[in-house]
Amino acid sequence: MATTARTAGLVATGVLGLGAALLTRRMTQTWGTLAGEADGPLPGDDVVPAASVVATRGVGIAAPPRAVWPWIVQLGYGRGGFYSHDWLERLVGLDIHSADQVEERWQDLTLGDAVHLAPQVTLRVARIEPLRHLVLVGDTLPGEGAAPYEFTWAFVLRATGAGTRLLVRERYRPLSPAGRVLAEAVQPVSFVMSAAMLRGVRGRALALA
Repeated sequence: MATTARTAGLVATGVLGLGAALLTRRMTQTWGTLAGEADGPLPGDDVVPAASVVATRGVGIAAPPRAVWPWIVQLGYGRGGFYSHDWLERLVGLDIHSADQVEERWQDLTLGDAVHLAPQVTLRVARIEPLRHLVLVGDTLPGEGAAPYEFTWAFVLRATGAGTRLLVRERYRPLSPAGRVLAEAVQPVSFVMSAAMLRGVRGRALALA
């Protein structure tokens, strides 16, 4: 009887733990989004169409897209940084210092240009429409073995009566079971850094506006 009760308790705890993990996963992967934003189509979805891990996060900014776009287009290592927790980036050896002003030297970005996450991690511009969206894709072709998944990072600006909705979407298509595990494992870190980045862009855009 005691063994049965103990087993039932362990099962119930496991079920509750799994439910909490799934709920937290959904919340962190849709942080800041409004109804329909997380599940709706965004520019760049077609670049990695069969993604199995998708995170969409958002923020409202009381400033027009013209005050937001300059910060987006200068993102990157060796450029304007990521407007997030720079100290965490530096803790892992990345010399990140996010810009607090718009730099003209970083405002020209075209299709195919490189945007670095780190010295050895390169993304390429796959889609760009000024004031509307920037889509970056991992600079790795399937089969090369240099990355465990295909990846896109999209920044979408939507003008509203109150200013701008800024949506950031990550899409991962694992190329192996290990790639799926890694894509899931990076989500908590992605959430922490992305939420800070969205707030960082908002603060800078409001100052610029």
